[in-house]
Amino acid sequence: MDRLFRSEDLHIVGHLAAPRSAPGHEVPGLVICHGFPVGRDGGRVSALSYPELADRIATEMGWKVLVFNFRGAGDSTGCFSLQGWLDDLLCAVGFLREQADVDGAWVVGFGTGGALAVCAAAREPAIRGVAAVGAPADFDDWASHPRRLLQHAREVGLMPDPSYPTAFDPWARQLREIRAVACVPAMADRPLLVLHGSEDEAVPVFDARVLADAHGDADLRIIEGGEHQLRHDPRAVAVLLGWLDRQRNLASSTRGGSGAGTRRGPATSSGLPRRRPQPPSG
Repeated sequence: MDRLFRSEDLHIVGHLAAPRSAPGHEVPGLVICHGFPVGRDGGRVSALSYPELADRIATEMGWKVLVFNFRGAGDSTGCFSLQGWLDDLLCAVGFLREQADVDGAWVVGFGTGGALAVCAAAREPAIRGVAAVGAPADFDDWASHPRRLLQHAREVGLMPDPSYPTAFDPWARQLREIRAVACVPAMADRPLLVLHGSEDEAVPVFDARVLADAHGDADLRIIEGGEHQLRHDPRAVAVLLGWLDRQRNLASSTRGGSGAGTRRGPATSSGLPRRRPQPPSG
């Protein structure tokens, strides 16, 4: 990956996949964001498998696709904070929209990246749709054990500066303040795909139903037997690509409108138990 843009004073690296299109032809733009890494030094490789997906979407479907590493991950500079990652995502969307051939921006996020994609759309009306894959409805589990999360972030390599954060309380407070379930009503006028595995071991499927309910008109898809890493599940990838294809087609037919997307009707919640405490995961 290459250094592509800055977020505050940090260098953010990424991969920009371009479709085969005639000069001057505008194409839809997509940002793909990874989740919270797992395993020792997982931050170094957290986004390595995403450029392949980006290239596929660009080549086969005609999108311009940006994959990037959040601060502290891969070769992006800085250290992890939830607000910092949200800022990085908003900067990524801005960078993509500045591309001369891009008409409109959508976001696909996995795990933590999916929750932040919802929150970014709530803050940035130029985001025309979001796909949240295996996304938590909130970060309350992390907020209940912030020092445990900080230690885990160090172990996976997201904290190259051992003195960060210099102020722990504001860093920890963000874990309660940034909540996808609170943000999602602000993007209720735009399409939302909520894609989740029924056997997700990191984020219970209940979170998907909570997000879909809070949006009110989300396309809720549960992959039977699917686990957390849905980008490796061909069924989930097929659902995602189908949703993107519909977004592109509708955007083409309603060019100049304020928001393109397809709707599935209100999703309803079930009586599943609320989220259990989980170790940090993407």
